[in-house]
Amino acid sequence: MTKPDYPLLKHAPGSVRAASGRSAADLTLQQAVAGELSDEDLRISAETLRAQAQIAREAGYTQLAANLTRAAELTAVPNDELLKMYELLRPGRASYDTLIALAQRLETAYHAAETGRFVRQAAEAYRIRGLLRREA
Repeated sequence: MTKPDYPLLKHAPGSVRAASGRSAADLTLQQAVAGELSDEDLRISAETLRAQAQIAREAGYTQLAANLTRAAELTAVPNDELLKMYELLRPGRASYDTLIALAQRLETAYHAAETGRFVRQAAEAYRIRGLLRREA
């Protein structure tokens, strides 16, 4: 896909999939109002996020592409785990070793290499700026 293919829902509606695997083109407001859609029907798929990342990369939006790539990786992480990770990434909440362990868990358990790299960068930045949890 190339830059003109964005937005995907308009230019390639068949390629936009919910986490359930259903095509976004097949999901309607009426189904949502009737309670006929699942949580998975309302979440974006990793494949759609990767396609959007590719379009952003080709258009020269490298930071947006990186964000979308990480978002695609994080679709594999359960929501309760995501919330715990988010809490750890708040300044003063985790030690350097805890953040490195989080990066390793992302890379090994969820195959989220880009996100793991991002957490490692955050751990280094927190160390430099004094934002790590202070030990008693």
